[in-house]
Amino acid sequence: MKRIWASRLLRASSLAAALGLWQLLTALDVNLWLRFAQFPTVLDVAGRFRDRLAGGDYWQDLADSLTRILTGFALAAVLGIAVGVALARSRVASDVIRPVLEVIRPIPAIALVPVAILLFPTNEQGIVAITFAAAFFPVTVATRHAVRALAPVWEEAVLTMGGGRWRVLWSVVLPGALPGVFGGLSVGIGVAWICVIAAEMISGEYGVGYRTWQDYTLLDYPGVLVGMVTIGVLGWATSAAIEVLGRRLTGWLPRTEHDGRGTAAKGVRA
Repeated sequence: MKRIWASRLLRASSLAAALGLWQLLTALDVNLWLRFAQFPTVLDVAGRFRDRLAGGDYWQDLADSLTRILTGFALAAVLGIAVGVALARSRVASDVIRPVLEVIRPIPAIALVPVAILLFPTNEQGIVAITFAAAFFPVTVATRHAVRALAPVWEEAVLTMGGGRWRVLWSVVLPGALPGVFGGLSVGIGVAWICVIAAEMISGEYGVGYRTWQDYTLLDYPGVLVGMVTIGVLGWATSAAIEVLGRRLTGWLPRTEHDGRGTAAKGVRA
């Protein structure tokens, strides 16, 4: 317990030190290689953040961005896992689907904005589609590799005991691939946030990205920093939620976390 509190204190101290350095450099108008004279101070950003919290637009932007990210990410998670399993388990699916995916995958999701504008009747649907595309490929690739990495002996054991292909899928493939799947989900949510904010800046109407860009065009730099901090907190919160869910669903696996002294804290000890 003491170690946990010490770790939390160290993290809080690290964040406080960063904020303190930011305030010091901007308050003193330090201009070396980086120019802090025009940069908002922590107090300026905090004051603007307080003003935004008192207004309705901030909460509307927050709700719109969260709705877009959660909708697109949920679709990407379901379809990405399904396609990843199919690619790993079926040669026919791999031959039919993989060539198309490999051609599309290198294209940055944000580059699909013109395509989304042409294909979808509303900007809202286009932004959700871009968010989906951003998260889909990390989830699919991670799932495919996780399934292919499973030891064949597990599947053979189920088949030997009379289990069929569906039994293998639900009892071996999906549980065994969960750690890799959640790794892909964690990466996917981060990429999805990058793309949804960029899409909101380009073609959005409301949303944190849209508001941040509007503040920039109005030279409201404290407002820009409020948007950036909001994006960072939202990204951290959603990633943390996925990690917590992943730990709960894979609690049966042996742990290999380290206690900071080079020895395993859980599971097999060195």
